[in-house]
Amino acid sequence: MDSLKGRLRADMTSHLKAGNKVELMTVRNLLGEINTREKGGKVPVELDDAAVLSLLQKEAARRRETAVTYVEAGQEDRAATESREAEIIEAYLPAALTEDEAKAIVARAVATLRADGAELGMRQMGSVMKLVTEEVAGRFDGKALSNMVRAAIA
Repeated sequence: MDSLKGRLRADMTSHLKAGNKVELMTVRNLLGEINTREKGGKVPVELDDAAVLSLLQKEAARRRETAVTYVEAGQEDRAATESREAEIIEAYLPAALTEDEAKAIVARAVATLRADGAELGMRQMGSVMKLVTEEVAGRFDGKALSNMVRAAIA
């Protein structure tokens, strides 16, 4: 039960026993979304922790966006509920990297490729991004990461 799905299932049970309604509903919705993704295609698949992590990031971002929409519409109570659900989901995500930590990872990846004798230009951006995203694993904004890689290569 070391997997993220196992942790979600265990937490669902504990929230059910404790009577935590918002937490229970949020975790149930997440597990339902995971099950839909696993069984929704022609061939059932088993999502690994990386795929579940990606799904959790998207769900948290979706709730943050919905909260902003509710605030703009003047529905503060619904916005607060969405924000609370986003916080619950974000508790399952790894700690985000700071900008300095992300820059250090980019610098290491560039140095590694240059040490291997590769001449880095914009055509090799994909290989740098591959190394960087393996280490970052969703803990930093992808667009900002891409801009850092561009700057490091140039």
